[in-house]
Amino acid sequence: MILHPGIDPVAISLGPLQIHWYGVMYLVAFVGGAWLGVYRSNRPDSGWKPNEVWDLLFYVALGVILGGRLGYVVFYNLSYFIDHPQEIVYIWTGGMSFHGGLLGVLTAIFWFARRTHRSFFAVADFLAPLFPLGIGAVRISNFINQELWGRVTDLPWGVVFSTGGPLPRHPTQLYEAFLEGVLLFVILWLYSGEHRRPGRVSALFLIIYGLSRITVEFVRMPDDHIGYLYGGWVTMGHLLSLPMLLLGVAVFWRSSRS
Repeated sequence: MILHPGIDPVAISLGPLQIHWYGVMYLVAFVGGAWLGVYRSNRPDSGWKPNEVWDLLFYVALGVILGGRLGYVVFYNLSYFIDHPQEIVYIWTGGMSFHGGLLGVLTAIFWFARRTHRSFFAVADFLAPLFPLGIGAVRISNFINQELWGRVTDLPWGVVFSTGGPLPRHPTQLYEAFLEGVLLFVILWLYSGEHRRPGRVSALFLIIYGLSRITVEFVRMPDDHIGYLYGGWVTMGHLLSLPMLLLGVAVFWRSSRS
């Protein structure tokens, strides 16, 4: 059993200005992704210029923030935000959906691809390896905030969260930080180091993320206002991740047939 270290969710306080770890980790995600993208663009055969990477990531950042927030509103707490519409813009309080953010990113990719006369997968495959470390960083902020923890466990690495009662729980934020962050980054970065058929890198992202998220959801506690679905094990995360997995398999299969 491990006690949560009780890290202050506020990283920096400057008078009335408070900068939360949640925001810091989003900044780390975007800056880290930009650095990796510029690094990749400097390869002679990349077909990308550093300024194009910055343009792309600007639109992706908008897609992540707008899509992530709207996805949380629609997928997880629509009835509440219908009654409190002014709180939709309160992104500093938390409440972002990865799946909504992904839809926002796909929209940004589609728009940028048309603007630069590239194929959709030329942009998506370049972008996919830049995301995982950012996903991992945001999961670390979830751990710091003591949110999105898992079921009660007797495993030796169970963590007692002050927000989760006196019993140790699965630190599902750290599971996801490793699976969706570190592991996914290593696999995609190495796999995309060579030229692949269009769509394969993107498909691998969807497959590994979908499998990782579905697996962790079995020990992660669902949002209180949603609870478990269909018999006590299925969560909203399952329902949103399964289409990702199936789409990734379909794109990978189609790419191998092309």
